[in-house]
Amino acid sequence: MGSLAAKKPHAVCIPYPSQGHISPMLMLAKLLHGRGFHITFVLTEYNYNRLVRSQGPEAVKGLADFCFETIPDGLPASEADATQDVPSLSDSTTKNFLAPFRRLIARLNDYSPPVSCIVSDGVMTFTLDAAREFGIPEILFWTASACGFLSYIHYQQLIDRGLIPLKSEADMSNGFLDTRVDWIAGLTDSMSLKDFPSFIRTTDAKDIMLNFFLHETSRVTMADAIVINNFEDLEAPALTSLQKILPPIYTVGPLSVLARGAVPNESPLAAITASLWKEDRTCLNWLDGKQPASVVYVNFGSITVMTKEQLVEFAWGLANSRYNFLWVIRPDLVKGESAVLPPDFMEEIKERAFMTSWCAQEELLTHPAVGVFLTHSGWNSTLESLCGGVPMICWPFFGEQPTNCKYSCTDWGVGMEIDKNVRRNEVEELIREMMGGENGKKMREKAMKWKESATKATGPNGSSVANLDRVVNEVLRFPKKKKMKFFEEFKIERDVLTPYIN
Repeated sequence: MGSLAAKKPHAVCIPYPSQGHISPMLMLAKLLHGRGFHITFVLTEYNYNRLVRSQGPEAVKGLADFCFETIPDGLPASEADATQDVPSLSDSTTKNFLAPFRRLIARLNDYSPPVSCIVSDGVMTFTLDAAREFGIPEILFWTASACGFLSYIHYQQLIDRGLIPLKSEADMSNGFLDTRVDWIAGLTDSMSLKDFPSFIRTTDAKDIMLNFFLHETSRVTMADAIVINNFEDLEAPALTSLQKILPPIYTVGPLSVLARGAVPNESPLAAITASLWKEDRTCLNWLDGKQPASVVYVNFGSITVMTKEQLVEFAWGLANSRYNFLWVIRPDLVKGESAVLPPDFMEEIKERAFMTSWCAQEELLTHPAVGVFLTHSGWNSTLESLCGGVPMICWPFFGEQPTNCKYSCTDWGVGMEIDKNVRRNEVEELIREMMGGENGKKMREKAMKWKESATKATGPNGSSVANLDRVVNEVLRFPKKKKMKFFEEFKIERDVLTPYIN
């Protein structure tokens, strides 16, 4: 038609269907919108309905050039206010998502502007088949850390060396997971099996999550480019290693800082949110009355679950530390039951604690009152903590969280780990050390240096800003003729990729 609308690039952005993936994808989508893209943001019907329930119908209204669409997730219908079972969801993405996603793109192409590119979650590689079918470029957005991504890519080598699957359940606790893995270029030499993303901890060669990541990582070479939510200084060795074996990789983070600087508060875009839980903003008012670095912030993310006994140990560790704390407790935090704390604990901490079910974490971690973050070491949480200059006490749960924890406590020098068999005495001791000890002081200073580095990367002449512009101009807006990819050249996937990674 020749109209401006017809010439406007149209990016379809599709995150993996859980909060920790949806949030950074929304930030990336907003940044692309600010660079002139029409955006279609794709949620599953389940998460779309959760978003409406938590934020109201206005949350999915969008803008004329920033629209929400849905596809089914292939799972039984549910109205639960919780993250779906990850193995079931992951299995369904590979089996049930392509057909409705293809139909969605075809329908969008009936309108103006037609879809010109796809921005997909790194573990949603079925989208690559749609991109090929429609002849449009696609970037994969890996929401994990570079060290986590590199670890996933080497799952096949762990299998080839006979390290996984584990030989028996005893290997979970007999010290086998302490086996050193110091032969992967780009990962710290002190890595052991226990530091790898947790899906290797299985005795079943057919384990859903183990095979899900083998499948997804075997297809990443089909992408036109890969973007990662981090900044170059933080993970240079891992990034260098990835760049040798994969399509062009661009660090474009921390996205939370980039998006905050690019989208003014008064912009209609700023009001678009993807929080699947209703956020409690009164906790920020509570923090306003506290001294600098005097509050322990506790949040285990959107997926972590624990036993009632573990909840109680954390509770009394926090209480016995005698520090103020702000604790986010999701309704589904405790396995199979509601998260109820003992009455005597509630009486003990009533003058120095704030309990809530969800919060605006990024904003909270930049509050001067927060002194330490007790976290599950999810990548979003880790980055947001570094951007706030806040050191961490780490209790990783699953996925690449053990890898992030390892790096936080060693290479980045900003964290201390709690044993998986959490005990109140250890919680109390670590809080006291982090808040008032010499180690805590050093880690806070180190965290502030990482904050400065992240600020530089996202500044006017920063590497992340330049990388995002390159992705837009070289891949999404004006794609070059596709080169023969490693995957295509050898006409293989997992079995031949392995020796070229080594």
